[in-house]
Amino acid sequence: MDPRKTALILVGFQNDYFAKDGILRGVVEEPNRVDAVLANTVHFVEAMKQTEMTIISTPIVLEPDYRAMASPVGILYAMKTSGAFKAGTTGADTIPELLAFGDRVQYVTGKVGFNAFSNTALDETLRARGIENVLVCGMVTSLCIDSTGRAAYERGYSVTVVSDCSSSRTPAEQDFFCTSVFPLYAGVATSTELVQAMQGIPA
Repeated sequence: MDPRKTALILVGFQNDYFAKDGILRGVVEEPNRVDAVLANTVHFVEAMKQTEMTIISTPIVLEPDYRAMASPVGILYAMKTSGAFKAGTTGADTIPELLAFGDRVQYVTGKVGFNAFSNTALDETLRARGIENVLVCGMVTSLCIDSTGRAAYERGYSVTVVSDCSSSRTPAEQDFFCTSVFPLYAGVATSTELVQAMQGIPA
């Protein structure tokens, strides 16, 4: 996998998921799993920042009236009723751990649902850089990660979901998606395996 033709897509790395007092932190069973995802992702970005890999964050930011959610259900309903990811709030802000990487991380805005390609310039950004491989990380595995991964596949990219840099609502759900769903259209690898592959070391 050539880093020059690879993009790391970071989904939902915002305070409402990752901060200790994040509104949606409780969506995840065993919240320490969220901390592990954050630690693994920061380590992965740190390892990749010296390469020519494209690193893109795709935050979800919603207008105060939540007009993008006409009839929300499930986690979208939870977002609306709890005021999550509301524009202008601390919860919608990018986590400090990601901001610490400065302009090494590019931000593609406009995301208002599960799919990071919808309503954004993500596809155009990737094509302008000659990207062929897409790595997907973030929250939540069964929703935004799956939707973004499928959208990337449908647009002709080779997709890999980074299993230890993403979390679903429960451990069982995470295992199911990584073993039974993602392999239908994508690869699944840990961040350690990907770092080793980029360095040409057998994983």
